[in-house]
Amino acid sequence: MLPLVGDLAPPHKRAMAVSIVTSGNALGVLLARILSGIVTQYTSWRNIYWLALGLQYLIFSLLWLFMPDYPSTNPGGLNYFKMLWSILTLCKKHAVLMQAGLVSYCTSVSFTNFWTTLTFLLAGPPYHYDSLIIGLFALIGIAGMVLAPVYARLLINPFVPLFSVIVGEVINITGIIIGTYTGKFTIAGPIIQAFGTDAGLLITQIANRNAIYAVEPKGRNRVNTAFMLMTFLGQLTGTSAGNKIYAQGGWEASGSLSVGFIAFSFLVCAARGPFETRWFGWGGGWSIRKRYKNSADGRGEEKRSELMPKEKEDIETNALGRSVSNTDKALEGRADEDGKNA
Repeated sequence: MLPLVGDLAPPHKRAMAVSIVTSGNALGVLLARILSGIVTQYTSWRNIYWLALGLQYLIFSLLWLFMPDYPSTNPGGLNYFKMLWSILTLCKKHAVLMQAGLVSYCTSVSFTNFWTTLTFLLAGPPYHYDSLIIGLFALIGIAGMVLAPVYARLLINPFVPLFSVIVGEVINITGIIIGTYTGKFTIAGPIIQAFGTDAGLLITQIANRNAIYAVEPKGRNRVNTAFMLMTFLGQLTGTSAGNKIYAQGGWEASGSLSVGFIAFSFLVCAARGPFETRWFGWGGGWSIRKRYKNSADGRGEEKRSELMPKEKEDIETNALGRSVSNTDKALEGRADEDGKNA
């Protein structure tokens, strides 16, 4: 879905379009926590899987009925196995893709680590919350998600993606530090961390997609696959490592893991500048503003996507079967008026 949004949205509006879809994806993750808490509290935990099954069939039906047809982005007929191999080639070809993927890996580690171990913190001392209250805790994260279009307009559109990523990671690590080292004493810590973690994730994800979708216009699906592979690996790492470290060292130990990964993401950001064409360095300058305001990454003008609806003049057919534009109609109307006045 996100690569299709990248194809259909104009480059200068891509951040806004991607922010809406990304926030929808993230909202689904958080709403699932609320629903699972409610269902588990009042019915059998197995019912949440029946609910998920029904929602999947609903999504399939809606896509079948309303998803529009669009031209293939693979007119050459690249077969599936060559396509998979080309994903690795893209990672080797585009340094910005690897940079964005590593940042996403680190951010995803901190995101899933927090939301997984948060349940253990809230269920144990000193809070002892039940599953319903723990599920409702996701409402705090939703507050950050609905602001995604605001982030896109103020923190992403005017700037190069790398600067927006750094801003997102600063918000992220600030929330993590506060939540990690105050969470055992006050509930305000995890609340601040929930908001900061979700906001940081959204900002970095949207900004990184602005950067990577510009490098391979004909292969955005493959670019997205490489990016999401590293994202999902981060989610798996955060869940598994976070659980194990929490079991051994508690809330502060698992939170420190997130601090370490976000700190590493700053090193990844510092490795290459926003206009650098090589794998390392800051060639091209330090500017945080886009050089081309109508592009997604600010580096250069992008070609118009073949899937993007073309702007057409409103054409109608007159009584003689000739196509007449709005301009022609206005001139004809003026001529008729002048004739009547004569």
